[in-house]
Amino acid sequence: MTDLEIIRLYLEKQDSTYFSILYTKYYGRVYAKCIAILKYSDAAQDAVQDIFTKIFLNLSGFNEKSQFSTWIYSITYNYCIDIIRKDKKSLLFSEDIDKAGTVLEEVEDVFLMEMKLDRLKCLLDKVPVGDKAILLMKYQDDMSIKEIGDVITKSESAIKMQLKRAKQKIKDMYDELYSDDV
Repeated sequence: MTDLEIIRLYLEKQDSTYFSILYTKYYGRVYAKCIAILKYSDAAQDAVQDIFTKIFLNLSGFNEKSQFSTWIYSITYNYCIDIIRKDKKSLLFSEDIDKAGTVLEEVEDVFLMEMKLDRLKCLLDKVPVGDKAILLMKYQDDMSIKEIGDVITKSESAIKMQLKRAKQKIKDMYDELYSDDV
């Protein structure tokens, strides 16, 4: 059964078995996103429970304008960012929107793809959480610019600029940390 069929059956019959199917299918993905953004297992675990509660309570509001997985990712991303905002632990993005006119050299995707995994993980942990989230959405989750924009509720051009800046930040840190490696 598709996600949409499961949702319709759940809404029609109010049988929790159908919601359990969705929970089982998406639990791992939601937890992985929470741990990637929040960095702590306890916080991620709490977030997952709250996120699935939100999904449960708002399932009838799923309007099918996007894929169900994108809708869940949007709820997950926004919930985790709200937690970080409340904690005021870090800035979300590396650059202010006012600096959008700044011209940056384009960092090719191949640079990120060929980087050693342990180095990439280290660098991703050093960039602001918003940059990390966008990079993960693009390269780990293979989301389109439009899908990322839908999740974050920003224009495609804003997402492109944030991706460009995040990649540049990773490249600059890489060059600084690993310049001795040839």
